[in-house]
Amino acid sequence: MIKDNVVVVYEVLEEMLDNGFPLATESNILKELIKPPTILRTVVNTITGSTNVGDQLPTGQLSVVPWRRTGVKYTNNEAYFDVIEEIDAIIDKSGSTITAEIQGVIDACVKLTGMPDLTLSFMNPRLLDDVSFHPCVRFKRWESERILSFIPPDGNFRLLSYHVSAQNLVAIPVYVKHNISFRDSSSLGRFEITVGPKQTMGKTVEGVMVTSQMPKGVLNMTLTASQGTHIFDPVTKLLSWDVGKINPQKLPSLKGSMSLQAGTSKPDENPTINLQFKIQQLAISGLKVNRLDMYGEKYKPFKGIKYMTKAGKFQVRT
Repeated sequence: MIKDNVVVVYEVLEEMLDNGFPLATESNILKELIKPPTILRTVVNTITGSTNVGDQLPTGQLSVVPWRRTGVKYTNNEAYFDVIEEIDAIIDKSGSTITAEIQGVIDACVKLTGMPDLTLSFMNPRLLDDVSFHPCVRFKRWESERILSFIPPDGNFRLLSYHVSAQNLVAIPVYVKHNISFRDSSSLGRFEITVGPKQTMGKTVEGVMVTSQMPKGVLNMTLTASQGTHIFDPVTKLLSWDVGKINPQKLPSLKGSMSLQAGTSKPDENPTINLQFKIQQLAISGLKVNRLDMYGEKYKPFKGIKYMTKAGKFQVRT
């Protein structure tokens, strides 16, 4: 991709840096400065010797809000915000939490006419720690009132990223019941796991994928899944189970036996189970937007807030 657009990449870097120091880093300004490449423009530039760099200075370059271009107009005015949280956790074999942390972001898609001034407030802003803001956010107001006040860029941008540390009581949205056993005097082992929802506020857990790196002594696995599909690779020793959506009324399970290499000793440790999942309309930290208000413009925009929790490095020790 870079190789095909090396000229455009060079032009972007040339506009972003001045004598080696960052100058123009806002995407809105760069989009106005440098026209996106097309086949027709490439042909014309080759014939005429011109470049993708615009002839005029972007309207936002000298503005007090350089991240937003002036003269923005939309027929439909709308502002969408996505609260996305990723939970990293290690659960011990008894089901207790060893450590759990949350990495969160709030991504925005704002298409509003003019120069709107937005405020976003939360029900429980004290949950947020180690917060990183987009340059548009007025930091002093956040410090004093824990309210996000900002003139947004036009289009898609990341409003903030945050961290919820292990010092807080992080809710664990899923659990795994497991029974994995190896015998010293037998070439067979037992494998049984069940996945279920936990502290999900009634929301559906979907996109569930279970993987586990089995010991080297495992030759093969004969398993039966109550739902989804599973595969065991005898070369890499990786077990993968694509569960899909969890039905709380009928929990998915994977049961069966393991064939072990003859003469090998019992593995020192049981395998670790890794989970991937996502839960729509839930921020597992408990973060919730209270209200979104707009000032500076007279129209009423359409506003929407979405929440999603997904697994990061989520491990269950067996």
